[in-house]
Amino acid sequence: MSIASTYKSYNQPNISNNRYKNMPFDRQIPYNELPPLPPHIDLETKPVLKKCIKAASALAELKGVGDQIPNQTLLIRWVGLQEARVSSEIENIVTTTDELYRSLADSVDQLNPHTKEVLHYQDALKRGFDAVQTDRPITTSLMVEIASVIKMTDMQIRKLPGTKIINSQNEIVYTPPEGETLIRDKLRDLESFINQKSELDPLVKLALIHYQFEAIHPFTDGNGRTGRIINILFLIQEKLLKLPVLYMSKYLIEHRNEYYSGLREVTEEAKWESWVLYILDAIEETARKTASKILSIRSLMDEVTHEIRTKASNLYSRELVELLFYEAYVKNRFLEERNIAKRQTASVYLKKLQDIGILTSTKIGRENYYINRRLINLLAGDD
Repeated sequence: MSIASTYKSYNQPNISNNRYKNMPFDRQIPYNELPPLPPHIDLETKPVLKKCIKAASALAELKGVGDQIPNQTLLIRWVGLQEARVSSEIENIVTTTDELYRSLADSVDQLNPHTKEVLHYQDALKRGFDAVQTDRPITTSLMVEIASVIKMTDMQIRKLPGTKIINSQNEIVYTPPEGETLIRDKLRDLESFINQKSELDPLVKLALIHYQFEAIHPFTDGNGRTGRIINILFLIQEKLLKLPVLYMSKYLIEHRNEYYSGLREVTEEAKWESWVLYILDAIEETARKTASKILSIRSLMDEVTHEIRTKASNLYSRELVELLFYEAYVKNRFLEERNIAKRQTASVYLKKLQDIGILTSTKIGRENYYINRRLINLLAGDD
C-alpha cells in the first residue's frame, strides 16, 4: 500500500469540534485534538522493555563498528547515500545505487530530477547532523530547515486547510490538524517532549516522537523524509549514535503495510504497545544489518588495499584507496583535485587499476569513467 500526502486547497468547514470521546474516529475530520506526549498509559511493558534491551545492544554494536572506520566521511557517504536513496524511494522517487554514484561523478546541472531529490535528502541529513553536533536542540526551526533543504524551497508550516492523507485507492485515511497557530502549538509541545529529560527509555521515546511528528504533518510536502531524519538526529542527541548511519528507511519500505497500519491504530485505537514494538524491531534489525554492511565494505577496502600493494605498489596511497571508495565512479580529474596524481599520471593510474582488476572502465558520451563495481554491488546487494 502506498500512501502519499496530497495538498488540496478548498473551503472546508471547521467541524473538528464534532469529534467526541464516544464517537468513532472520523478520518475526514482534522485531528485538531491530537493530544500532547506522552500518553497517560504504561508504555514500558515487559515485551517493550525486553525489546529495548535488544535494540540498544544492536545500536551499541553499530556504534562500535563505526569507530573501526578511520575516515568516517566514508562511513557517512556509504550509509547516508543509501538511506537517502531508499527514504526517497518511499516517496516514489526512485533511482538505483549505480545511477546515484554515476550521477555524483557529473556536474550538478547534469543530474536527473530523482537524483537531485536524493542528494537534497543527504544535504538535509548533513544540515541536521551539523546542528546536533553543536548541541543545537531539535526544534521547530530545525525541522523547517530540514524540510526546506529536502524540497529546495522555503518551506513553511501549513497555513491553509484541506490537507489529506490518501491511499492508492484515493481514499482518505487521515486528516492532520490544521491552522498554523494550532500546528505550531503542537510542534512546540513536541519539541519540549524531545528535549526535556524523561524517565522513558529513549528508544520508546523515539517511537512516540516519530508518531507525533507524522500525525502533526506540519508541511505540505516532505514530512516523511523530515520525520525519518529527526529519528536519526534524536539518536545522536541521546548519544546512542555518533554518526547518522542508521539505515532505517529500508526496513520501513519492506514493512510499509505494518508501518501505516501501526500509525492508524495509534490514532484510532491508542494501540501504543504494538507501535513501539514495531519501531524497536526496526531499530534492532536496521542496526545489525547496517553494521554488517559496514564491516563488509571495510573488508573490501582491505582487499583492494592488498591488491594494489602487491600488484601495483608504486600506485598505492591511503588517499587513493579512500577515493575509490568515496566516488565509486572515478574520473582522471578526481585524482588531480586530491593531489594524488597529476593529470597525465592520473590516466596511467586508472588504467593500471583497470588492468589489475580493481576498476572497470566505460565511456558515456565523451566521458571516461573508472568504476569500483565491487563497491556498488556490495552497497546494492540487498536491493
